[in-house]
This record gives sequence, structure tokens and C-alpha cells, in this order.
Amino acid sequence: METNTSSNANRLFYGSCFALITTAFSFAIAAGILNQLKIELDLSASQAGLITSMWFLGFPISMIIGGFIYHKVGGKIIMQFAFFAHAVGILLLIFSGSYMGLLIANLLIGLGNGCTEAACNPMIADAYEGNKMSKMLNRFHMWFPGGIAVGSLLSGLMTYMGILGQNQVWLLLIPTIIYAIMFFGQKWPTAKVKEAATISGNLKAMFSPLFLFIAFCMTLTAISEFGPNQWVGLILEKSGANTYLILALTAGLMAIARYFGGNVVAKFDQTGVLLGSAVLATLGIYLFSTQTGAMAYVAAIFFALGIAYFWPNMIGFVASKIPKSGALGMSIIGAIGMFMTGAVQPIIGGWIDSDREAAAATGLTGDELILVSGQSTLEKLTLFPGALIILFAILYFWMKNKKNDDAVPAAAH
Repeated sequence: METNTSSNANRLFYGSCFALITTAFSFAIAAGILNQLKIELDLSASQAGLITSMWFLGFPISMIIGGFIYHKVGGKIIMQFAFFAHAVGILLLIFSGSYMGLLIANLLIGLGNGCTEAACNPMIADAYEGNKMSKMLNRFHMWFPGGIAVGSLLSGLMTYMGILGQNQVWLLLIPTIIYAIMFFGQKWPTAKVKEAATISGNLKAMFSPLFLFIAFCMTLTAISEFGPNQWVGLILEKSGANTYLILALTAGLMAIARYFGGNVVAKFDQTGVLLGSAVLATLGIYLFSTQTGAMAYVAAIFFALGIAYFWPNMIGFVASKIPKSGALGMSIIGAIGMFMTGAVQPIIGGWIDSDREAAAATGLTGDELILVSGQSTLEKLTLFPGALIILFAILYFWMKNKKNDDAVPAAAH
């Protein structure tokens, strides 16, 4: 294992994976109990969307702050705060029985999740060289869908056993405690590129046309991934497919794809991978909006393969092609994606409510009403990855013809 520090990169990497599993469990279980909470607290889809948006709001806040202070206070301090936010948020989510309590709990958990990204992405980029960096970033991020797959199955099993609502949230404490133990007493690596450790160097790199272009694309990739993922169970509950299996299949395939992500990126580069991903994601969401029964699982396969490489390779693109942006650049890119995803959650919830009203006005009732209105909402969501096909085609030819003096092929940071 190649590292440029005396730190225990192995232990830090696995600790990071458990921290990301905590993030994944919070996402999966939140999605799994969303419908239960709607019923228990008599919430509208818009109110449920606002609860979900708190998860996404806390994420970018802590990512941005973490990016600014990473080289000042170090990743260890950031992850200590992550543990505090995770632990308090999880306990509040378990014991709170109010709408306001759920909002605060999800905000705290989101803050802990953002700290995980802010600290662990630059740590991995600084600890590994060249293609190894891309490989390890993809393998780190495989634990988000991997954790969602496990979390979705566990949530479904617990629901089947009669363990409902907040009682499922106890599971989140297991990976939280493990990552706290893994990080305890460890030394973190230092930045490879001098400019990456200075805020002025970061900001100069971030005001380049390439970074701004990627930042805009990140808003669409994040919405394409998290928008359908957070609502697909609720939307497809009457489609004839098992929603827990849909979520687990999607997440499981994403995890497998990301495990082999280093090889895929080495062959097609990040730009080629992102372009192909946009095509598959568009096809997957379109199939979700038109198919029922067994075909919903086919849609899940295309969707999973489409969104699998979005997040790690957007981060990896910044790390390898705009290295002087440093930890701050990676954090800002991730924060932009999460902020826009959070902002759109109540909008999607509003689409679901309005599409249901429109379908009801045509005389539809019962399961048919829920299915038709849900698929109408999914059809709207195809616009996001559809736009990315054009944008990533532009990026592909831009980078193919660009002699990027700023890029450092042998180093991520």
C-alpha cells in the first residue's frame, strides 16, 4: 500500500468506510420508515420531504465548513464532531415523537454525514497515488450504496417483524461506534500539493471555468441519484414490485460497480464514465416511469449502473484534474450536490401531491391512482440526467482537446 505519510492508511481507510456506512444506514432507514412516519404523524408528502431535506441541508453545511478548516484543524477533529452529531442525532431520532424533533434529528445526522465526506475524501486523496487514488475513492464510496443495500434489507426485515418507525434507528449506532474506535489515536496524512493546503490556492483553482462547469453538473448528478432513490419506494409501492428489493437491488449493483470503478475509470477516463452513466441513468428513470411488475427490477438495474459512478468520479475528477482546489474544492463540489438535492426534496414531494390530485381529478382511485401519479412524477425526474447527457458530452470533448497544465496525473492532491 502506497502512502505519503507515516499514518496508518489502512486503518484510516476502513474507519472511513464505517463512517460512510453510518451515512448509508441513515439514508436507507430514513427512506424505509418515511411512509410509516407519514402515517404515524399524519404528515403530507411535502412535510415528509422537508424532514428528508434536513438530512441534505446539514450535509453541505458541514462539508463546506470542514473543507475550509481541514488543513487547519485536521481530519481527526472533524470526525470527532461527526461522531458527536451522529450520536446525538440518532438518539433524538429514536426518542423524538414530534415533527420538529425529526427535523432537528435529521439536521444533526446530516451534519455528521457531511463531516465524513469533508474529512475522508481528502484523506484518501492524500494517502494514495495516481490510479490507486481513483480506485480507493470508488471503493470508499461503494459503502454508501453497499450500506443502503444492507440497511434497506434490515429495515424491510424489521418492518416484517413488527419493529417499526424510530425503533429501527438503533441500527445506526453500530457503525457509528465502530468508526469512532477505528479513528481513535490515528495520525492523518498531509497534502501532496503545496497550493492545496492554502485557502487562497484553493479559491484560485475553484474560480476556473472547468471547476464552475463541474459544480453546475454536480447539482444535476446529485439530484439524478438521490431524488429518485429517496422517493422510488413511496412512488412504486403499488407497482407490483417489492420496494425493499428495488432499493436493495439498486444499492447492491452500485456497490459492485464502484468496487471495480478504478478499472473502469482507467479504461474510459472519468469523462467517458460520466457520459455513459448519464445515458444509463436517464434510461433507468424512464423505465421506472413507464414499467410495472418485474420490469421495475430491470429499470433498477439500468438506474443503478447509471448513477453508480456519478458521485465518486465527480469528486475524483476534481481531485485529479483540478488538484489545487484541495480539500475545499472536493468539499464544495459535494456540498453543492447535497444542497441542491435537499432543496429539491420538498419540490418532489409537491410534485407527488399535485400529480396525485391531477390523477384523482380524472377519476382514478386506490392503487391505480398511486401508481399513475407516482410514475408521472418519475417522468419529470428524467429531465435531470437527460440534461447531463449533453453536458457530459461537452465535457468529454473539452477534456479530450484540452492541454490541462493544472492537472497532476501522478497525484490526486
